[in-house]
Amino acid sequence: QVQVVESGGGLVQAGGSRRLSCAASGFAFSSSAMSWYRQAPGKQGELVATVSSSTTYADSVKGRFTISRDNAPNTVYLQMHNLKPEDTAVYYCNARGRGSDFWGKGTLVTVSS
Repeated sequence: QVQVVESGGGLVQAGGSRRLSCAASGFAFSSSAMSWYRQAPGKQGELVATVSSSTTYADSVKGRFTISRDNAPNTVYLQMHNLKPEDTAVYYCNARGRGSDFWGKGTLVTVSS
């Protein structure tokens, strides 16, 4: 059974930090590209960061966010620093491999000014 479960969301003040976690199981985690997406209220979804053989970031988070993975246990992290009110969103973890595309239910991050 495939599971992708995000955690770590919550309320944080602007300028603060937060770390999100994504625990995954039931699929070939080590060979999957893992990404964080976010959806802000009334806005289009945005790809925040991806880790596979390399890491990539949206311009809006470069220098502030860091994505990493630990293949034992199967977990992906998103370390967020210098948070801004515009980072407020539901953050989703995505796993994409050969013929597979799995999503978590998301975790809400709210950044207060």
